[in-house]
Amino acid sequence: MAKHEIVMPQMGESITNGTITTWHKKAGDEIDLDEILLEISTDKVESEIPSPMKGRVWEILFPEGETVDVGIKIAVIEDDLSIAFDGSASSSDSAPAAAPAKEEAPAAAATPAPTAAPEADPSERRFYTPLVKAMAEEAGIALSELAHIKGSGAAGRVNKDDFINFKNNRGGATQAAAAPAAAAPSAPASTTLPTGGVAEVTATGQRIEVIPMDNMRRAIAKNMVDSKLTSPHVNSLDEIDMSMLVKFREGFKNEFKKQEGISLTYTHFILYALIQALREHPLVNSSVDGNNIIVKKDINIGCAVAVPGNGLVVPNIKSADSLNITGIARKVNELAMKARNKKLSMDDITGGTFTFTNVGSFGTLMATPVILQPQLGIFASGVIKKRPIVTADDAIAIKSMMYGTHTYDHRVIDGQLGGMFLNSVKHNLENMDPSSLF
Repeated sequence: MAKHEIVMPQMGESITNGTITTWHKKAGDEIDLDEILLEISTDKVESEIPSPMKGRVWEILFPEGETVDVGIKIAVIEDDLSIAFDGSASSSDSAPAAAPAKEEAPAAAATPAPTAAPEADPSERRFYTPLVKAMAEEAGIALSELAHIKGSGAAGRVNKDDFINFKNNRGGATQAAAAPAAAAPSAPASTTLPTGGVAEVTATGQRIEVIPMDNMRRAIAKNMVDSKLTSPHVNSLDEIDMSMLVKFREGFKNEFKKQEGISLTYTHFILYALIQALREHPLVNSSVDGNNIIVKKDINIGCAVAVPGNGLVVPNIKSADSLNITGIARKVNELAMKARNKKLSMDDITGGTFTFTNVGSFGTLMATPVILQPQLGIFASGVIKKRPIVTADDAIAIKSMMYGTHTYDHRVIDGQLGGMFLNSVKHNLENMDPSSLF
């Protein structure tokens, strides 16, 4: 029997901290296995964190509203319920100790009582989760406006549904407030730029713009550098003839849209080809732990999604090898919608074993992406373009061609395996019978 530390969990590969929004238990309370202990928010997800064991909450080390780095201890659970809880452990929910009494000053030294300070802005007194703050920033809504929302969350907290309702119904209130605001004297022009940066002139007379990185961009920057320092990146590239798939998709996309209500894209075929290649070469679906190679038996393939104003997020299709192309299309659509609406769960963005990124969606011909740790590989597809190609019988034909890049960790995957995997993807795309995969 022992005390077990609960640490701030990793809420996604690019997340470095989380904000505690609600404790569902206090020190001394009993808790069951998988019972919700607390809720955590980042600027991408809000998640309920279950207890990993049955026991008693022994310590709570941070209060609600506190932002804590990943891996830091936030609570302690004692798994032996026979041990009496005496409340002596340090806990954020215990009352602070009384301050020692100050020695009274002589009457002659007494100073006049200070006048009451002006009341603080209500927005400064309320706590908003990182997700709500991010949504407000993206919508161009000041936090001072949020102070007037009656929250439906714990202790009147504003949650994402409250914010969405407010945003959808704020037009009338905004117009009503516009008239008195117009009468106010204009403030001096600000040096803050529309992007959030600050205009500066250097000593040499150069005009520059300084844009502070937000938490998400700092996390992405750190993770990209860490990945390059961890994994020796190697890139294998090949061109892939997508002509057959282009022809099939053109003839089937309308019927698929009518049946499923979603668009059929080349991403779905590429993901299917990657899954088959991972089956053929299971070592690519691995990670490194010290001197051990951990081969993952489940294929959980991540699909990078660009989120406007929030960089990149990589939700994962769990057990992707159990899905046909229709199942893959449904799951990709579901995860993309959740990502853009900031509704991804912690399960959605963790546990990936290999990643796919479609740089062709931006019109890019090819790319050499950065591996998402602790995975060993990532595949990038470029834009599909028609090009003249010399065929096997020395004829020249117009083909719909695409460049594919397999980026892999050379600690485990050498050039032979990296090339074989890429060749499998190429073969799968050029030779699949798409009509049999739905």
